Amino acid sequence: QVQLVESGGGLVQPGGSLTLSCAASGLSFTDYHVGWFRQAPGKEREVVATLTRSGSKPYYADFARGRFTLSRDNSKNAIYLQMSGLTSEDTATYYCAADRRIGIALDGKGIPHWGRGTQVTVSS
Repeated sequence: QVQLVESGGGLVQPGGSLTLSCAASGLSFTDYHVGWFRQAPGKEREVVATLTRSGSKPYYADFARGRFTLSRDNSKNAIYLQMSGLTSEDTATYYCAADRRIGIALDGKGIPHWGRGTQVTVSS
């Protein structure tokens, strides 16, 4: 059974940094493309960043580019999202996702494996 478990969320002040982790189990991790999505209250889910199974070709949403870094550690079956320069607009529940097909769909549709999410709140 595939499981994705996020951690690292919490309350952070504006301008602060946070690193989210996602531990994967029950899958051949190196076969999977991975990504992070987020959903704020009253808003649609949106992609944050994606990374191919090889770790190449990272994709970042415009709001994430330059502030967030997605990485994976295949030896630990884990992915990470380093976030800096956080603002209140980044307040959301963050979800990791995995898909072994051609890539992570940027709209999130059809992705078979999701974590339950970790809450990030940016507030003073």
